[in-house]
Amino acid sequence: MTSSGALSPLISVDGLAAALAGPRPPVLLDVRWQLGGPPGAGEYAAGHLPGAHYVDLDSELAAAPGAAGRHPLPDPEVFGAAMRRAGVTADRPVVVYDAGPAMSAARAWWLLRWAGHGDVRVLDGGLTAWRAAGLPESVEPAAPAEGDFKPVPGQVRTVDADGAAELARTGLLLDARAGERYRGEVEPVDPRAGHIPGAVSAPTGDSVGPDGRFRSAGELAERFSALGAGGRETAVYCGSGVTAAHALLALEVAGIGGAALYPGSWSEWSGDASRPAATGELPG
Repeated sequence: MTSSGALSPLISVDGLAAALAGPRPPVLLDVRWQLGGPPGAGEYAAGHLPGAHYVDLDSELAAAPGAAGRHPLPDPEVFGAAMRRAGVTADRPVVVYDAGPAMSAARAWWLLRWAGHGDVRVLDGGLTAWRAAGLPESVEPAAPAEGDFKPVPGQVRTVDADGAAELARTGLLLDARAGERYRGEVEPVDPRAGHIPGAVSAPTGDSVGPDGRFRSAGELAERFSALGAGGRETAVYCGSGVTAAHALLALEVAGIGGAALYPGSWSEWSGDASRPAATGELPG
């Protein structure tokens, strides 16, 4: 469990506006991205939070796709260089955002924590909430910046395919994809349909409300407790390790810390013919 005094992983629109007007404004990272969609750079150019730097998920927050999945963890040097270009320093807060529900912003949040940054938060509701509040935007690229952040990988937990399989048997393995993909009714991207045997379905979208903001800590705690989280070792996977980070963020909001990410996720698992695939609902 996270302590009651721990820094929240989320920041509200009002909280961010106040922080940006303060003496130590955070670095802003725009991480807009969508599966199968155009790169977020075009959306960034059309309007973004003033001073925000665009970060490309496919090339800067992931390595090239391959046997390790569609979005393997990035090379620390590549990731570090991208963060420094965006002005990230070791001692300055960072706020990341996307279009709204944080499905891609959570990837940057998780990676920065994995790499050792101690003060990173996600804008709850993202750009949609910022716009709804009538706050200013810019179409000007952020001024060039040079940070000093040097990743020290491994500061939060990961598991590999064998570790995920073990937790599905002995702990809790959450599958953050949509229910129909978990059940194997449809598979639009990866080699096979289904899920890791023993994994529990926990669709990421259930952690946010219709406005794209996270549900309350109490609601999330109730949700994850009903799924079996809390008190036993837990890991999360999704299609390629992106939206699984959103589930880890939701767990942190709920006060349930320490869960691991399976970075290769279903894209790695389903590409290995020796790995079994289950379909339908989890028995029992």
